[in-house]
Amino acid sequence: MHPQRERLHNELHARPSIYFSEPAHLYHYAFLANAEEHAGLLAHLGETTGRAFDNEQVQQIVTLDGRVLKWERHTEFSTLTLMVPKAPESDPWAAPPAWLAQVVEAYGATLVNATLVLVEGSDAWRGSAEAYGFIDPAGSQVGGGDATVWGDFHLDADGVNRLLLLNHGLNDFRLGRMVRRLLEIETYRMMASLSLPLAKELALELHAYEMELGELSDRNAEQEDANPRPLLTALSQLSARLERSGTRSRQRFSATDAYARIVFSRIEELRESRIDHCPRLGTFILRRFRPTVHYCAAIHQRQESLAESAARLNDLLRTRAQVEIEEQNSSILNSLNERASSQLKIQKAVEGLSIIVISYYIFSLFKLGLESLEALGVEVHPHTAAAILGPLGAAIIALLAWRIWRVKRH
Repeated sequence: MHPQRERLHNELHARPSIYFSEPAHLYHYAFLANAEEHAGLLAHLGETTGRAFDNEQVQQIVTLDGRVLKWERHTEFSTLTLMVPKAPESDPWAAPPAWLAQVVEAYGATLVNATLVLVEGSDAWRGSAEAYGFIDPAGSQVGGGDATVWGDFHLDADGVNRLLLLNHGLNDFRLGRMVRRLLEIETYRMMASLSLPLAKELALELHAYEMELGELSDRNAEQEDANPRPLLTALSQLSARLERSGTRSRQRFSATDAYARIVFSRIEELRESRIDHCPRLGTFILRRFRPTVHYCAAIHQRQESLAESAARLNDLLRTRAQVEIEEQNSSILNSLNERASSQLKIQKAVEGLSIIVISYYIFSLFKLGLESLEALGVEVHPHTAAAILGPLGAAIIALLAWRIWRVKRH
């Protein structure tokens, strides 16, 4: 079997969920990590747990003394999920094992999400979400009423977000997938929100760019007869700054759109229904998360529109400059035509003078010839000389004029 075809086919099984029974604690952490940082995380995890982890895989599930540990590698981040069976009468929000806390502390600078899910049976319900320490909780029945989820989305003293899931009728398979959806919602929500600080920073930059572009557009409209070169220079500098800004943010905004789609999809898969008078979990998340996504999308669209406006103004200025260049070229051509016409007139005058001069010399030669004949005693009558030499001189002059015309023509 071809290795590539096998890898593509096995993508269907690449990221299985952890299947378990309640009661249990699930500790989930997401770290921003490139390939090198991910390898370092796995190496540290291997040293801490004494187990070997294959960096070539995209995920791996191992069992550690009844605890199930799963790591996953994504494009921009890596996740660790540890399922620990809950001991009777134990703290509902127990701290993670010491070795896991050590790993999290070592990579705390890149930690983007930390979530603790407490999974219990419906018989362990304490009567209210506030009894679990939630403040202004949100809750819903999920999975068609087979489970209930509570949370207030407040971070505890350790920076962990807490969720409570009460299982009413989910089997191990469905329970694992339901918890996975909840963890993905939180992880991808945080990853999508990474662009919010960048969007707020860009909003100030784009305002300055819009003011500058508006000023350049006004100058272009009001100074139609002015030299467009200074405007082109200023616009080129603005376009360069816009391109740098777009290059810096384009990937981040695209990632936000992709992560947000996953969050929306996972919330729909919860199949929520309302309980009591509390807001539904998905409604609570979307009430603030959706505006964040829309704000980032609006900033991205604003950035793209500004770049397109700058490109259009650049085209207008270049058209103006091209028209001016063509006008200058036309003026130069007219000047050259006038100069050529003057040179032609001068040349004609010179040719006329040349014919006169040549005629003068020809007739002078004829006169000298006649005088020489008379000196030799040959009598030449004036009428005879004029009858012979006149047509001959005219023919020679006509021949010279024809030769000059031939040279000019060719």
